Amino acid sequence: MKVEQIYTGCLSQGTYYIECNGEVAIIDPLREVDQYIAKAESANAKIKYIFETHFHADFVSGHLTLAEKTGAPIIYGPHANPTYDCIIAKDRQVFSLGQVTIEVIHTPGHTLESTCYLLKDADGKPHSIFTGDTLFLGDVGRPDLSQKSDDMTTDDLAGMLYDSLRGKIMTLPNDVMVYPAHGAGSACGKNMMKITMDTLENQKKMNYALRADMTKEEFIAEVTEGLAPPPAYFPLNVKLNKEGYEHIDSIISQGTQPLDPASFEAIAESSKALVLDVRSKTDYASSHIPRSIFIGLDGGFAPWVGDMITDITTPILLVTDPGREEEAVTRLSRVGFDNTLGYLEGGIDAWSKSGRELDQITQITASNLADMNASALYDMRKPAEYANGHVDHALNTPLSEINDHLSSYPDEGHFYIHCQSGYRSLIAASILKSRGIHNFKEVIGGYKSLIETSLPIVSTKTACSA
Repeated sequence: MKVEQIYTGCLSQGTYYIECNGEVAIIDPLREVDQYIAKAESANAKIKYIFETHFHADFVSGHLTLAEKTGAPIIYGPHANPTYDCIIAKDRQVFSLGQVTIEVIHTPGHTLESTCYLLKDADGKPHSIFTGDTLFLGDVGRPDLSQKSDDMTTDDLAGMLYDSLRGKIMTLPNDVMVYPAHGAGSACGKNMMKITMDTLENQKKMNYALRADMTKEEFIAEVTEGLAPPPAYFPLNVKLNKEGYEHIDSIISQGTQPLDPASFEAIAESSKALVLDVRSKTDYASSHIPRSIFIGLDGGFAPWVGDMITDITTPILLVTDPGREEEAVTRLSRVGFDNTLGYLEGGIDAWSKSGRELDQITQITASNLADMNASALYDMRKPAEYANGHVDHALNTPLSEINDHLSSYPDEGHFYIHCQSGYRSLIAASILKSRGIHNFKEVIGGYKSLIETSLPIVSTKTACSA
């Protein structure tokens, strides 16, 4: 028996490859599925099952494409209602895989159809459990994302999650390995650990939601406290996962069409496409197409795309480093952005050589800002980061809420923006300039650089939020 976790850092997402005696099961595959097919073929094995733990909100699964290419059935737990053919398994139903078995354990709470899969070895001993978004390491799935009926509240789902955890997961042997769908950085939870696999025994010690003496009322209160609003693209991804989507090969073929500057400009104007620059923050700051939006591939790319571009059908034109066009299109498609129309062939150099206009971000070092003692400083980090420590006079306007704060920025004189290290503030800078706001400077190195200066740092974190 072989169990392999295939972890994708950009999405903080874990896919699982289970193999035994030439038969393979895939749990929660990414949209680009050829990697799983190649892995099985290299082992002279056949993909027998595709298990889905629930209808994912934060990414588009590859279940449909993988089923089409391999003939393997898609399996969901009870209460799933997709529009395509699949197996809706019963609670405790067992599927054989070589000499091992996979047992369906329906664990509603994160969503109504949420299901875990218990892997048992050839002797019938529980080996590992694939918990989807039901149980994370250090946390549990948030109960406010389900496409629930009008008569079911977040608290109702949290109560169901409490019962699922205590009645079906915490009763398993302590040495069972826990393999969740997500790790630290995912918006599907709020307190995840950085490790990506652990024993159930250690989670009972480390996970606040698994305290042995925890009442259901305490669980509901703690699990629902401090939940940030979910990104706007989450329900749109659920819809794609339930109802289907276009084949990723077609998405990549369309999105990787090379366009010379004239064609790029013409398509941008005719389609009203968003020009998305995914290069490094340094390269974007020094030179970019006017009104283009920066979200760099070498940061939290897919989640920030989903957060900042609320409509997944938005037409997109790409500016990339040479050779990274397919990577950009693929990573966009992982979160449902399938309408990439092509990329600028030759990149920003080709645009410049064509004589077309360029823009840049005006920046300032943290030390120069400190010497000026500038007062109009805006912190683009999350409220919790800001509360933990910030420059004394800085105002918090989180990047995810920037459109709600546009009227907060001064019309006259200069103001200054920063985040933790410069990635988010460059995204903010690109959005401000696209809205016609240019009277600002971005602080190079962000808060990490500012704390090394003489500027006073304060904290507004209260004891109860520590």
